[in-house]
Amino acid sequence: MSTLATTAAGTLRMRIPYRELPPPTTIIPATATTLPGAVAALKSFLTTPPPSGLPNRTVILTGAGLSVASGLADYRGVNGTYRVNKDYKPIFHHEFLASHETRQRYWARSYIGWRGLGRAGPNPGHYAIRDLGNLLTERYSGDRNNKSITGVITQNVDSFHKMSHPDIQTVELHGTLASVVCTSCRNQFPRDEYQTTLARLNPIWADFLREALASGALETEDIEERNKKGIKMNPDGDVDLAEAPYTTFRYPACPSCLKEPPRLADGTKTWVEIDKDGAWIPSSTAGVLKPAVIMFGESISAEVKGEAEKAIDNAGRMLILGTSLATYSAWRLAQRAKLRGMPIAIVSIGGVRREEMFFEDLDPKMAGPHGVRVEMATEQLLPALVEELKTSFSGSPVPNTFSTSTSSPFCILSTTSRKVLILTSAWREKAA
Repeated sequence: MSTLATTAAGTLRMRIPYRELPPPTTIIPATATTLPGAVAALKSFLTTPPPSGLPNRTVILTGAGLSVASGLADYRGVNGTYRVNKDYKPIFHHEFLASHETRQRYWARSYIGWRGLGRAGPNPGHYAIRDLGNLLTERYSGDRNNKSITGVITQNVDSFHKMSHPDIQTVELHGTLASVVCTSCRNQFPRDEYQTTLARLNPIWADFLREALASGALETEDIEERNKKGIKMNPDGDVDLAEAPYTTFRYPACPSCLKEPPRLADGTKTWVEIDKDGAWIPSSTAGVLKPAVIMFGESISAEVKGEAEKAIDNAGRMLILGTSLATYSAWRLAQRAKLRGMPIAIVSIGGVRREEMFFEDLDPKMAGPHGVRVEMATEQLLPALVEELKTSFSGSPVPNTFSTSTSSPFCILSTTSRKVLILTSAWREKAA
């Protein structure tokens, strides 16, 4: 399926599903198939000055793969929704706006799924980005106001970047699920408060949510276990509930529009009607709330595009984490970096859309300074990279990287890597 959508005004680039799985990747450099090798390649990438004329700063672009370790689903990963649930179809923006029944379905599923998203949080990969920013800034600029990471551009809507590294500017390319926004007046409201209102308006659904929580269906990251308990978790807090009575679900009206209905661009007056409990009534012509995310088929604002492009233009290299670049909104940013002559490193499990374009001019024998392609979990690789840079920047001798044994299929990792694995295990126990 193409990522292009055409309107009467012309051809627009919009976020719509691109289900095709890219072909297998080629690891660059060839030594980056192991954790120590991948760490060495990324260290070289981040510490080698970029081509002449480009600033010695890095911009990071992330996708759903970075949040998998937080217990959230992705689209095209090993257990991604498009692989596990072939029939999955997200709700499109125009469908949400046009149909009361579609909004009932969306908010019912999202009401249940929000519990899983709300209990999740940043994982070691997110915090490693914070640490990389601090390390690189201290090493190369010494000025806390002159960041060596110009920003993080994320396709994710979980707000984990802002939680884990508030000092690094984050551009949320596709918005955030932490808020809802009115489609009429554009005012925003906290999702937690909205969730409380949904529970009040839908007591039967609230009871169902309590039962689902009691069963543990929303607390486990095991997909098969969730399915046995009747829960299919999709990305962005969407839960597939078989044969659920979505038409019984009620959602509130925008409180601002309820007090003062807005006028349309041509001056036409709108109205908002609610039932005795405060639920939006379909006879209304305004006051519909939607998640503050860019839904499939919805265009990204010019302001957000500008912020993302500025973060790229102020950098000299791009690090891409946990994304197949399947959506055009993300792919075009990587293309922009490439056209500026910026070295690119990609850490993502599975193929990346047209990734050969980013590495076609690389010497296959190079060690990583001009480009890296790694297939490895970010929550393991990034903390290991942080520990390696700490050791290197402190002037201490770098520990023996690794040795292999013919009696075991596993590498014997360095002291640094073992520490990271221990930290990751401890984090998982704490998160559980």
